[in-house]
Amino acid sequence: MSESKLAGQFFDAAIGLLHRVRDEEAQNITAAGAAIADTVAAGGRLFAFGAGHSSLAAQDVVYRAGGLALMNLLVVPGTVGVDVMPATLGSALERVDGLAAAVLDSSPAKPGDVLVIISLSGRNALPVEMAMNARALGLKVIGVTSVAYTRETKSRHVSGTYLKDHCDIVLDSKIAVGDAELTAPGIEAPFAPASTVVTSALVQAVMATAAGDLAERGIEPPLLRSGNVDGGHEWNGRVMTEYRDRIFYRH
Repeated sequence: MSESKLAGQFFDAAIGLLHRVRDEEAQNITAAGAAIADTVAAGGRLFAFGAGHSSLAAQDVVYRAGGLALMNLLVVPGTVGVDVMPATLGSALERVDGLAAAVLDSSPAKPGDVLVIISLSGRNALPVEMAMNARALGLKVIGVTSVAYTRETKSRHVSGTYLKDHCDIVLDSKIAVGDAELTAPGIEAPFAPASTVVTSALVQAVMATAAGDLAERGIEPPLLRSGNVDGGHEWNGRVMTEYRDRIFYRH
């Protein structure tokens, strides 16, 4: 089987998933966008959290050209990406009880803010407790996860629950358990994960919806421009100055 054929199969699989989330999650995307617009309009703050590879989609909406300037990354040390050594430590930390409460207690998040929690499986202690504690603190929680995991895997949290059970709004990424779209003769393990592509697109769709919602209310969305276009730095400086009390990645 040629490499080009496998590449085409991966693109087809990813495009199919994108079509599914566009069509099947439209109502939830609209609700999530409205929740973010409500928070921006009310003077609240926005946060995104993800652990491991799920952190990539969270990082993708923070300090991003074309994105909302108010989106801040909520970080649990050791779980963002694969920069820790050994890389397996990040996965282990996702199963540790108590980390979420400690991070939220020391964060600037307050009642009325929005927290987007991204976890493909939604089964580990960290995302479950992050959602539970955030709601207890009065935050609105938007969960981005694969609901399939709740049907085909066992929760690793003592409550037996999943991320989706503790969210105000749930966005289902439709990713199959195992996060690998392809199989082929001579390759023993399934391969070609699509969760990053689909999850990032899903979250960006929510951000686009929020921007449109704000504009319909007569509120200019606090968007960032690329620093690589003329006037971009000046634009971003104005936005960051205007919203400096709600932006925490500059400090």
